[in-house]
Amino acid sequence: MEEKIISIVELGKSFGDHEVLRKIDIEVEKGEVICIVGSSGSGKSTLLRCINRLERQSTGKIYYHGKEIGNAQREINEYRSRVGMVFQSFNLFNNMTVLENCMAGTRKVLHISKEEAFDRAISHLKAVGMAPYINAMPSQLSGGQKQRVAIARALCMNPEVLLFDEPTSALDPEMVGEVLNVMKELARTGLTMIIVTHEMGFARDVSTRTIFMDKGYVVEDDAPERLFTNPKNQRTREFLSRFIAG
Repeated sequence: MEEKIISIVELGKSFGDHEVLRKIDIEVEKGEVICIVGSSGSGKSTLLRCINRLERQSTGKIYYHGKEIGNAQREINEYRSRVGMVFQSFNLFNNMTVLENCMAGTRKVLHISKEEAFDRAISHLKAVGMAPYINAMPSQLSGGQKQRVAIARALCMNPEVLLFDEPTSALDPEMVGEVLNVMKELARTGLTMIIVTHEMGFARDVSTRTIFMDKGYVVEDDAPERLFTNPKNQRTREFLSRFIAG
């Protein structure tokens, strides 16, 4: 049996009277690439933010290697250093160069030496094709370049799991491919990834599991070859109908 890294049990999230997530149960095993798809407002991004503890769930529990993640900030910070996140809007520090962006977290959170932080940053920037831009400021980069720097920065922390919140939705169409290619390469390395995406072709081709969400529920959770060709649920079929027909 594969090792369970994250277990989500009966997770619920409400904002006031609005119930956004309802009784979510998901287990994440080492090396899985899980794509979460669904229409806007289905709860996908809120689920990801709860997994990373950027939002506190209203009900349910999140376990990391069998240990419940509580509400103590120190505990959450330690967990986040192992479960990284790449955001839709890049979230780079605009007053720092590309290199400084990639070194900041490892120096401040992991307390590694300046030399090791530099080596890690250069290695990961090379891997995403951004090494020539180490002295550039974020304002000098395209959206696709910013997102590749954001991915490199997350990788510098040596995360065990990397979460992606619609990483291509803020990009111009011609820049989407360059970011998806970086993510495909990461998937091949065996990194455990959870990806909220609208890119159905990417989800079908790269994920080891695809989760379809609707109205705060996990409606279907299956291998992509089954979910995309023969979904069990009527709502999943409706959502994927255009894609399947194409």
